[in-house]
Amino acid sequence: MSTVDRQLPVLDLSRFRGPDRDGFLADLRAAAHDVGFFVVVGHGIPVELTARLDDAVRRFFALPLADRLEIENTRSPHFRGYSRVGTEHTGGAADRREQIDVGPERAAVEAGPDDPDWTGLIGPNQWPAALPELRDAVLEWQSEALRVTRELLRAFAAALGQPEDHFDGWFDDESHQHLKVVRYPGRDVPEQDQGVGAHKDYGFLALLHQDEIGGLQVQAPDGGWIDATPVPDGYVVNVGAMLEIATGGYLVATRHRVLSPPAGVDRFSVPFFLGPRFDAVVAPLTLPPELAAQAAGVTDDPANPLHAAYGENALRGWLRSHPDVAQRWWPEVLARRGTP
Repeated sequence: MSTVDRQLPVLDLSRFRGPDRDGFLADLRAAAHDVGFFVVVGHGIPVELTARLDDAVRRFFALPLADRLEIENTRSPHFRGYSRVGTEHTGGAADRREQIDVGPERAAVEAGPDDPDWTGLIGPNQWPAALPELRDAVLEWQSEALRVTRELLRAFAAALGQPEDHFDGWFDDESHQHLKVVRYPGRDVPEQDQGVGAHKDYGFLALLHQDEIGGLQVQAPDGGWIDATPVPDGYVVNVGAMLEIATGGYLVATRHRVLSPPAGVDRFSVPFFLGPRFDAVVAPLTLPPELAAQAAGVTDDPANPLHAAYGENALRGWLRSHPDVAQRWWPEVLARRGTP
């Protein structure tokens, strides 16, 4: 499909607590309903912290492969740690990126026979011994990303005619935010362009810190692709499947992809995904009549059905995207379920 000559909306989050609150909520509704993506500025994440994160990320991927493989995700039943280029799959094809998957720092849970399968996703992160400062930078930035996305979720609730704290009950100390520390290497051949295949995110919201290289594309309603052009000190935000379900399709979880950078160029990014407790089950909102009339219904995609239960969405996503980890640590679940 062609690339659409269009920019993502840019929204200043500081307006949410200012005199132009109503105008901000109208802009937020329009961006999330029409596109499902926007860029947020005025977020308050310190630029010094982001610079420290960027430095640590680049230093990690410059480590010898042996140091990176000390925290390979195949060592973790919780899908945490480092994965090499080509080991994660999106849309049935291998992605051209290497990365670290990071979640909340928690102890593993001893699951009982009656506990849901997703209990096995709870557990500790892995950190490289050769670069201890990476842990502090990532977890501090993760905390800031959680603050911003929680504020955005309160703004979404208000924009949809709900009390600001409508979603707060699912985001307590057991909520399951997740981030990735990612390097996209340049293409070996021009045709090898899948950095990440086209997909939707299954949580509530995602917030992306990307460098100046670009490559993220958002699918437009006509099937073309909108370039998510980097904005200085701006973070790309997108709606996840849980919000699409909660709003009956008024808010849109939009397909997006990442194209690999040109040969000889690396792209770095840190996407953060706001997830609730694993036992969260999304209940449909009662939207104001004027919004309900514009809700198109939840997307019907037999290849990737959306579930109202977050834990089930999360587990299906991990089992599909990291088959090597799934086969090593989850063989009984795979045998019982068949194809994730």
